Amino acid sequence: MATGTEEPTLTVDELAARAGVTVRTVRFYSTKGLLPPPVIGPRRVGHYGHDHLSRLALIEELQHQGMTLAAIERYLQQLPPDLSAKDLAIHRALVASWAPDSAEDMERAELERRAGRALSAQDVDRLAAMGVLERPSTPEGPLRVDPGLLRLGVELLDVPIEHETILAARTVLLEHTRSAAHELTRLFRDEVWGPYRERETDPEHVEAMKSLSAHMQPMVLQALLTAFQRSLKEELRAAFTRGERR
Repeated sequence: MATGTEEPTLTVDELAARAGVTVRTVRFYSTKGLLPPPVIGPRRVGHYGHDHLSRLALIEELQHQGMTLAAIERYLQQLPPDLSAKDLAIHRALVASWAPDSAEDMERAELERRAGRALSAQDVDRLAAMGVLERPSTPEGPLRVDPGLLRLGVELLDVPIEHETILAARTVLLEHTRSAAHELTRLFRDEVWGPYRERETDPEHVEAMKSLSAHMQPMVLQALLTAFQRSLKEELRAAFTRGERR
């Protein structure tokens, strides 16, 4: 399995299987320039890595949200060029959070195939704590898995964080993101939707609103992610600086 610092090792068939798409889809995105070219190895075989996997998952989610390929291309061009696979996975998870329930029923073998690794009972517990999956109601039932969070959750399995800390962090994030969503919805309702209702007979205004609706979610997500990353960096820097002074 490739990581952000390892040589790409996935063939196109393995990449498609890990992403849950067809080889034809991978090649189609590549011809459109949405996926970087593979690393060509011996015997002219192309190899892909985690960056390709994360970018492919993000493209799939953006398309699932209704964005056209041209809009997806513009969205990807706006992302910093040095984003790691983990950064792309975070973008994917945030975009997926706007979608209605997209969870899939998976047997344990399928879950491990999509995760790209064997999962212990503790791993499953941690994924459940992160909201990546829900346990079945019966011992024989399938796991309810959110594909949008799976890759990020698997990446976090190797981070040395206690189970209780994950639960506490999830509670904090849910509380504050719900508050932000409430305020953004109120702002959109009062400042955008209200005036639109008053001018809905204006064809140009209607087209402008349709364009805004199509692009609002990715734009808001990008703004939220950027603001959060900057705030978190500043808070961590301040916290560790205070710690060093004690």
